[in-house]
Amino acid sequence: RKGSGLPVRIPVIEMVEIGAGGGSVAQVDKLGRIQVGPESAGSEPGPAAYGRGGERPTVTDADLQLGRVCAKTFAGGSFALDTDASEKALAAKVAGPLGLELDLAAFGVSEVVDENMAAAARAHAAEFGMDLASRDMVAFGGAAPLHAVRLGEKLGVGRIIVPAEAGVGSAVGFLLAPVAYEVVRSRRQKLSELDHEVVNRLMGEMHAESLAVVSQGSSGKTLHEARHAYMRYVGQGHEILVSLPLEKYTQAHQQVFRRAFEAAYTRLYGRTMAGIDIEVLSWTLTLSEPAREPVSARPAKSATRPALEPEQQRLFDPGVEKFVDARVFLRSELKAGDLVKGPALITEDQTTTVVTSGWSATVGHGGHLVLEKRR
Repeated sequence: RKGSGLPVRIPVIEMVEIGAGGGSVAQVDKLGRIQVGPESAGSEPGPAAYGRGGERPTVTDADLQLGRVCAKTFAGGSFALDTDASEKALAAKVAGPLGLELDLAAFGVSEVVDENMAAAARAHAAEFGMDLASRDMVAFGGAAPLHAVRLGEKLGVGRIIVPAEAGVGSAVGFLLAPVAYEVVRSRRQKLSELDHEVVNRLMGEMHAESLAVVSQGSSGKTLHEARHAYMRYVGQGHEILVSLPLEKYTQAHQQVFRRAFEAAYTRLYGRTMAGIDIEVLSWTLTLSEPAREPVSARPAKSATRPALEPEQQRLFDPGVEKFVDARVFLRSELKAGDLVKGPALITEDQTTTVVTSGWSATVGHGGHLVLEKRR
């Protein structure tokens, strides 16, 4: 929370995280409202559907009740889901207290968690002046592909990407990420009083420190260097990250740095402030090996063709507000260029992509799914 503790000036990826995983526990509060998370059932005992003694309903239990999870292919068929335990938990903790039918109670749980995510995204977008309708959504993790379309509808997003191996994306990214090391130094300087010799000396020291680390895991390839600075207008409480050129700096770089800051500031806030000095709080330098070529398991095809006729499963479709017969596809059997029109489920060992009516999914190069709203 703002105002709590002290800010730590280290490189981070800004993110907004809420308790909205598959294990998030659902319950009815004292005001008769459905609450989901932030408490989680974890993996032990996990959702009631896991059959490990869990008695509290979770988002996964709601998804199972709504037909978003295919019990037959869950975890590659190696893990049997307990649908009876899932129904009992939902009935006891949500449907019963609210006097709702079981299916409606499950949909209520799903809608609450989806709206929690949508509200967080709206607040984040408003803070930075972003138009969500003009952006694509990326869904990864075990639960995100199940809820991505519904979340996209709430946010007005028209295209959603579900990467290959989405359910284990963090593990894949860790294995494929290039060796890199970043050094940060705090040296506060106003651009009007820029000491370029100090900056050059600082960059040399950071380069040597980063090289000593990266060289231990490098394969000997030419390393990529990136320089940035955390800058702000004098008097502001927060700074922004600005890219710097890779060259020896002179006094003329006062204006080079100023132009780079103003361009970055304009991208974020749509304007600049005249007559106010700019200051640098921290400088960063990163050395990394070249990024690996994307792994492509499937060759791209020029023609789009329909996938083979699959099995069917009962799925609650919010677009038509009722249960429909959805086709069930195995993602491993889809080829580049295949087109899947909703309602459908695209299952894999770690997750399931839900394609509701009004949406379609195309298998792109490398096996990535591209979900688009049909006109």
